[in-house]
Amino acid sequence: MVRIQTVLGLLIALTLPFVLEDYDLYRFTDAIVFAIAILGLNLLTGISGQFSIGHSAFFAIGAYTVAMLTTEWGMSPYLALPFGAVSGFVFGFLFGWPALRFSTVHLALATWGLALVVPRILKAPPFDAFTGGVQGIYLDRPGPPFGLPLSDDQWWYLVSLLIVVLSAFLIGNLMQGRIGRALRALRDHPDAARTMGINVALFRTTAFGVSGAAAGLAGGLAGLLADFVAPDTYTIFLGIALLIGAVAGGIDTLRGAFVGGLIVEFLPDAAGIISKTVSFPVYGLLLIVLVMLMPYGVVPGLDRLWQRLSGDRSQRPPPPLS
Repeated sequence: MVRIQTVLGLLIALTLPFVLEDYDLYRFTDAIVFAIAILGLNLLTGISGQFSIGHSAFFAIGAYTVAMLTTEWGMSPYLALPFGAVSGFVFGFLFGWPALRFSTVHLALATWGLALVVPRILKAPPFDAFTGGVQGIYLDRPGPPFGLPLSDDQWWYLVSLLIVVLSAFLIGNLMQGRIGRALRALRDHPDAARTMGINVALFRTTAFGVSGAAAGLAGGLAGLLADFVAPDTYTIFLGIALLIGAVAGGIDTLRGAFVGGLIVEFLPDAAGIISKTVSFPVYGLLLIVLVMLMPYGVVPGLDRLWQRLSGDRSQRPPPPLS
């Protein structure tokens, strides 16, 4: 069933650039970018059990890395994007190491503080020669190569789709492999995992690094799509939105990241359609209803509904995180 959903979803995704207008396609490309960042959160929170509401900071670090490499050093955006992921990994790993001593509540406060301080650092006078200060940096996004008969939006949608598929493949292998099993053991039974010889510091900081890499890659891609990066784009609200997407989509599933990206991009629009004057409270109400109807997220909720309709009782919904 999962393979059928994956193939069907990929076929629909490949059809979109040829049936949608450029602006609508740009919105779906934005949703793909959010899905890349949410993939990292699913590994960090859903599999590792570590909590972060500050991934907007890693998003910003990746965006500025790509922006400075392309504008100051003249590097190709295609070559700069991997460096955005590398910068996110380095900062995530360095942040995750001291965070090992934090409890869940203190880790949430630490990531909150990280999300607040990074935009201010990017605007600080000592760094504005590199970051552009409050005015940000304008990027020059290249068009389709080799004379391909595609618009800019079509081309970058396909590039983003390729990146998210590769990201899902790599993170999926981590989740299902030795690292994923070790992280689940540390999440569910940390004392037992330690007695089995699992290196707590290494695995948890690696999870933070990989999650930061996904956010950095997404940030760099988002900056290229917008042709602009600025500190006020990467506020704490972006970090909260990414966490909302991860939880609402399905915090420990790969498919949930794609649904989460759509939720982050389009659910505020749905709230605005219902009521333009009080769209933010309506957005919160829609989230509450969604969580009440599908407490494990949209993807696990739909899987459970399918099992009931098909009479398949072989699989059960995932247990809540400890």
